Amino acid sequence: MRLVTDAERRSRLAVRHALVPGLEADSPDAVTRALTALHATEPATPYLSCWARTTSMQPKDLDQALYEQRSLVKQLAMRRTLFVFPRELLPSVRSSASARVAATERAKLIKDVVAAGIAEEGAGWLDAARAEILAVLAEHPTGLTAAEIREAVPRLRVKASAVGGETWAGPRMLVLLGASADIVRGVNTGRWVASRPRWTLTRDWLAGGSAGPGGPGGSVDSAGLAEPTSSGDSDGLADGGVPDVDAGYRELVRRWLWSFGPGTEGDLVWWLGSTKKAVRTALAELGAQAVQLEDSSTGWLLPEDLEPVADPGPWVRLLPVLDATVMGWQARDFYLGPHKARLFDTRGNVGTSAWANGRMVGCWVQDAAGRVEVRLVEDVPPGVRSALDKEAARLTDWLDGLRIGTVYPSPAMK
Repeated sequence: MRLVTDAERRSRLAVRHALVPGLEADSPDAVTRALTALHATEPATPYLSCWARTTSMQPKDLDQALYEQRSLVKQLAMRRTLFVFPRELLPSVRSSASARVAATERAKLIKDVVAAGIAEEGAGWLDAARAEILAVLAEHPTGLTAAEIREAVPRLRVKASAVGGETWAGPRMLVLLGASADIVRGVNTGRWVASRPRWTLTRDWLAGGSAGPGGPGGSVDSAGLAEPTSSGDSDGLADGGVPDVDAGYRELVRRWLWSFGPGTEGDLVWWLGSTKKAVRTALAELGAQAVQLEDSSTGWLLPEDLEPVADPGPWVRLLPVLDATVMGWQARDFYLGPHKARLFDTRGNVGTSAWANGRMVGCWVQDAAGRVEVRLVEDVPPGVRSALDKEAARLTDWLDGLRIGTVYPSPAMK
């Protein structure tokens, strides 16, 4: 069994995730495919993730991919997390990770509707609410905001109490319908640092845009490595055709192995928010090859991806809160070292991060004027510190005084 050292894993991470100078991605679409998907829980994260991996990206470039071309689409999926996916991956996501989230959300909401006394039969109430929302949106192909939907659907003007505090039934219905791919987060009516989408019927959203049926396919990344492309129909969400659940998970696992491999079965189960059975089935169907990791655990690689990846040389980057690179594995010691308590909150959410040569060495914050400064959690050579400070100055210039807020500050950021 081949040994893949921590050093090689860091090299793979750097090259595959477009973090090395000279190997940057050339567009938000390329960044998204490099990472399989972008975390989008916080509105600014996809933009900052793209900025960190390109040389001249502006917010309008991601807006164009999301809202004009629609080659990238936001979708609630793994671990009830909002992601930005390549359009052609949506059918696989919908049939697997999103379907699992939708089933869980529906079951919870049915119980809460009954417990709150909104209706005696929770499933019937949900089905009626769904039908009314979809009917209203069918009359507005360009979408409506959440407030406009609540105004148009009186049924949603209720407040239900649930375990852990009060929850509004209206917004939760939109979350459910988003997970089930009935609707999507369409055009954002706020700035790129805020999320105020116009909820739109999925069929209307995917029928528009300039990406065309199927959207862009795979490509060759800047390191010459062939990125995987989906064999599914990217317009499957619009016409109802989607892969079965096993095929959906298989495609997600294939993408993950290319972006993040080698990783363990546990990494995949955690990232997918799925089961060991689903992961094991996908690994077997893909013919994934076992390798030994430096901690003696078993990792997995695609059979066509067994060649070593050489050290790409020195690099530094500043990544945003919940960046997809950081959140790609459950076992993170090979790049995180002893710094989890300072760079993650108690719920496992990572704050901003400063990277040097494949390792997290600190975080970044902004002062009152918006200037970015790096806070280290370990000593680094003077040359690395200087390079990080230059990257901070580059980000300061790009943000041009705009301050990025977060609800996930790490201890090191406070």
